[in-house]
Amino acid sequence: MSDFFKHIRNIKYEGAKSNNPLSFKFYNPQESIRGKTMREHLKFAVSYWHTICGTGSDMFGEGTSNKSFCANVNNPLDIAQARAYAAFEIMEKLDIDYFCFHDRDIAPEGATLTETNTNLDIITNLIEQLMETSGKQVLWGTANLFSNKRYAHGAATAPNSDVFAFAAAQTKKAIEITHRLGGLGYVFWGGREGYDSLLNTNTAFETENMARFLHMAADYAREIGFGGQFYIEPKPKEPTKHQYDYDCAAVYAFLQKYGLTDIFKLNIEANHATLSGHSFQHELRYARENNLFGSIDANMGDLLLGWDIDQFPTNVYDAAMCMYEVIKAGGFVTGGLNFDAKVRRGSFEPEDIFMGYISGMDTFALGLKLACRIIDNGRIDTFVSDRYQSYNNGIGADILAGKVGFKELEAHALNLENITTNTSSKQEYLESIINQLMFGRGF
Repeated sequence: MSDFFKHIRNIKYEGAKSNNPLSFKFYNPQESIRGKTMREHLKFAVSYWHTICGTGSDMFGEGTSNKSFCANVNNPLDIAQARAYAAFEIMEKLDIDYFCFHDRDIAPEGATLTETNTNLDIITNLIEQLMETSGKQVLWGTANLFSNKRYAHGAATAPNSDVFAFAAAQTKKAIEITHRLGGLGYVFWGGREGYDSLLNTNTAFETENMARFLHMAADYAREIGFGGQFYIEPKPKEPTKHQYDYDCAAVYAFLQKYGLTDIFKLNIEANHATLSGHSFQHELRYARENNLFGSIDANMGDLLLGWDIDQFPTNVYDAAMCMYEVIKAGGFVTGGLNFDAKVRRGSFEPEDIFMGYISGMDTFALGLKLACRIIDNGRIDTFVSDRYQSYNNGIGADILAGKVGFKELEAHALNLENITTNTSSKQEYLESIINQLMFGRGF
């Protein structure tokens, strides 16, 4: 193992009373909950792009953190190799089993596609060796089809067919690498698959081309024997004004229209959910109820900011309701909790990386425990079930059984003088139950 972070020891669980900033307070990987360990429930993953490549730069200022991990900063391939060693050291010290990557995160783009693919092969060889010695796994891979200027107008939805072809070639290589590294999944995020103005956009043509692209990707993945799960990651906007994968409902409609529902599930990000005007739980609930739940990008946004800030998650309420949906979905299969999160620009010391992950992992450990407490307590689920009990018999049962139509319902309604059976939804009471279950044992 490398020693880029030699001053940081392996992070251990020390319990809630520990004041050691480099320790877990709530995440105990071996603790058994509902027949599985925390490690098995949560399946944490490192995001290569933010953790290994993110320097803290933004549109208003240069980076504040040096992520070259290399003395020879003039050789991009040397930097890529050093970053690979750093990534596995971080995973080892955090005791995280999985990582996710874009192709351009792990290896630099060359002057030609051939040179780029050679760079990818060199670094993939190294990562494969590091995986063999460490036991770490790829949760999912993906291709960066948004950073290079060739993708100024999109990739699969670009009006230029050469760009479409290049994006296909780049995706082909990324799928091959993910397959070679034993990736459990592959994610499509349409970074620039959208529009800024309808005046210059044929939206029907672009969405049809996106569907063609995804079918081609799935066909090729099957051809080479890749058995991982394909995901689409919804995002409403940024960098384009409107993206075609706006939210879970928009993606589901797209998948249904183009015959892709048997191929794709969703990789849901918390910050993307709030940018689309939904809650994180709403998007997870929609995915779960439509058999689309797959994996999660764990982060959070800021309601005072209108862009995707990818902050490490510390909101225990959100984490609890997230894990409530995950448990109700039966847990992760091929997916997991990837921390698509970056430390703040002002947090530029190496130890801040570890503190960011510790805060996120502890938050979801709390969320897991609290979600189990909510489910095991049963009051929320019982209340919801009771609220719809009028459909258990009588006219309600006939409605569900398809025994009545509008004429029969009209006849029933004509005999109703006043509807006096409505009961309170008791939202405030239910919210107080959540507080009681979350904090009642601690005071």
